[in-house]
Amino acid sequence: MPDSQPQPPHSSSSSSGPSGSSGRSDGSDLLLCGARLTDGRTVDVRLGGGRIEAVGTAGSLTAHTARVDLAGYLLLAAPAEPHAHGDTALSAEGDGPVSHDEQEVQRRATEAALLQLGHGATAVRSHVRVGDVQGLGSMSAVLQARRALRGLAELTAVAVPRVLTGLAGADGLAILRDAVKMGASVVGGCPDLDPDPTGYVEAVLEVASEHGCPVDLHTDGDDPARLARLAAMAGGLRPGVTLGPCGGLGRLPSEVASRAADQLAAAGVTVVCLPQGGCSGVDRRGTAPVRLLRAAGVRVAAGSGALRDVSNPVGRGDPMEAAYLLASRHGLRAGDAYDAVSSTARAALGLPEVRVEAGFPAELLAVRGDRLDGALSLAYSRIVVHRGRVVARTSAVREYCGSAAAVALGLPRQGRTGESP
Repeated sequence: MPDSQPQPPHSSSSSSGPSGSSGRSDGSDLLLCGARLTDGRTVDVRLGGGRIEAVGTAGSLTAHTARVDLAGYLLLAAPAEPHAHGDTALSAEGDGPVSHDEQEVQRRATEAALLQLGHGATAVRSHVRVGDVQGLGSMSAVLQARRALRGLAELTAVAVPRVLTGLAGADGLAILRDAVKMGASVVGGCPDLDPDPTGYVEAVLEVASEHGCPVDLHTDGDDPARLARLAAMAGGLRPGVTLGPCGGLGRLPSEVASRAADQLAAAGVTVVCLPQGGCSGVDRRGTAPVRLLRAAGVRVAAGSGALRDVSNPVGRGDPMEAAYLLASRHGLRAGDAYDAVSSTARAALGLPEVRVEAGFPAELLAVRGDRLDGALSLAYSRIVVHRGRVVARTSAVREYCGSAAAVALGLPRQGRTGESP
């Protein structure tokens, strides 16, 4: 089941395109002009009703409403963020323990989601701790942030209890059920921290089955026997089970890790890796063996994890950076790396597929550049489209003052109009 249900278009005032053209953002028709696709074509794309209505060669489409000039931009399916921690995001610089005051959590969660939206993520799944000191306060705050962001981005919450077994687990189990009733759409947690990890997983799967929710569990993945039991329990569960960040899999002997990967693939489990490092759900760092998992047939998505909290004080929450790291560190082709943060991430969240083709949802990201590998390297300028309207824009201007060499050689320059000197 999808993380969230469709929401009505959000109305707002008009906005300007990258070259100054008007872009009305009231959910009506929008024409994206002169965008480049990954297959090399330059096209116009007409949006309407939150979907892509038509794709045609540049200059072939007309619209009776707003236009956005995307000359010099590469148009992609928008990324999604499958593993965020909105309740602790942006807390690294605070003095003392992280505040669980509801208003403060709501502010951080909202700001974090907007930062990720600016990077291109139009859907964000946020893991939220419940029980212990914060009770259900952090969950309530993140759900308030979700409502405030309606029409800008899809923010959904995963309920993450600490202990679910034994005498101490009774309260955790009750709070987990309450969290789902109040609006958490995914059941999660960290079985590695429970005295009985298998019992913890059983409890999570039971609650998820009761409510028809997906499951998203934190685990380091360094115990092959525990992974095998988890895969056996999760196999066939619908609407699906996701694990992450599974960095411990990369520390296992290759034959042991390969066997675990085969078991996860057979169970239909999705793995969300965190190439940027740092996650408040587990203490150990490291990235899952992406190529090994993919070779076994495991669906591998990539998330950002911590965004400037104590686990990663310099976390950026940028899906494009996660894709860049998959390509540069793990040897994935640019297309496969971007797929991990876009179509595969969306599938992990239960969201519909997006292609730059007629009939698909208008969830799009335009980045300065003409090839995907270059965009992953230098994706500074970005235009984000959610439900058929521009919801975020980042413009980067780079100038080399008095550089006669750049002018003489005709080198490209990112200027305010995107033109070369």
